[in-house]
Amino acid sequence: MNTLAVRAAAEAIARAAKRLNELREAWLNPPEWTQRVPEVVPLGMTVSPYPDRILPKDGFEKELAERTLTKLYNQRPAWLDAAHKELDAAVAAAYGWADYSADMPDEEILKRLLALNLMRSG
Repeated sequence: MNTLAVRAAAEAIARAAKRLNELREAWLNPPEWTQRVPEVVPLGMTVSPYPDRILPKDGFEKELAERTLTKLYNQRPAWLDAAHKELDAAVAAAYGWADYSADMPDEEILKRLLALNLMRSG
């Protein structure tokens, strides 16, 4: 794979991963239920290197506590499944798997990944 193709593949993976993260973040911490509070700024720094704290707005404490990744993945809504399929397809394309489809058996994926690992380690 040439440099441009590698860069394009990496960018496709980054876009799909960013989209998945944004969707999950919006579900986990809906802006109408949450407020973001800046973390402390350590001495000698002008901005905090830490992410904002996410706190529930008054009245949404219980609802927010129920929003967990485990619950989300147990529900597996269509938008989450679609975002994962988009990321999987981007990764498969980066591997050069032109015949990849979302219903490729796990055994085939693992076989291919093992072959790649063995090739690269040998």
